[in-house]
Amino acid sequence: MFQKSQKSYTDLLGKTNRIVEGTSINGNIISPADFRLDGHLIGNFQSKGKLVIGPAGLVKGDIVCKNADIEGRFEGKIQVLETLNIKSKAVIIGDVVCGKLSVEPGAEFSATCVMKNIQKSHSNEQHTEEKAQ
Repeated sequence: MFQKSQKSYTDLLGKTNRIVEGTSINGNIISPADFRLDGHLIGNFQSKGKLVIGPAGLVKGDIVCKNADIEGRFEGKIQVLETLNIKSKAVIIGDVVCGKLSVEPGAEFSATCVMKNIQKSHSNEQHTEEKAQ
């Protein structure tokens, strides 16, 4: 009658994926868990968790994630469902769509930015569709 939801392997261990400094990846990354990138990624990134781009990290491509902390360099389009934190040494060039934005003094932020609550917009669309039926 009552079923406990199964936690995924990564939830049970509390682990974060990590690409260390000096590593370069050309291609796309799709991850259901949190991710820390201190190396270079030329390609797209997608995660249901949090992305951290460390001070030596570089991403050239598109990012879609739940939360993000950027301390390194990012060039492309980023969509963050909840909060995007841009640290003082970060360089952001491109397009930003996020729910909440935090930019520390000293950060280079050369981007178009749209702030909207993506989750509420999505649930409101579903609610409107349900009423129409």
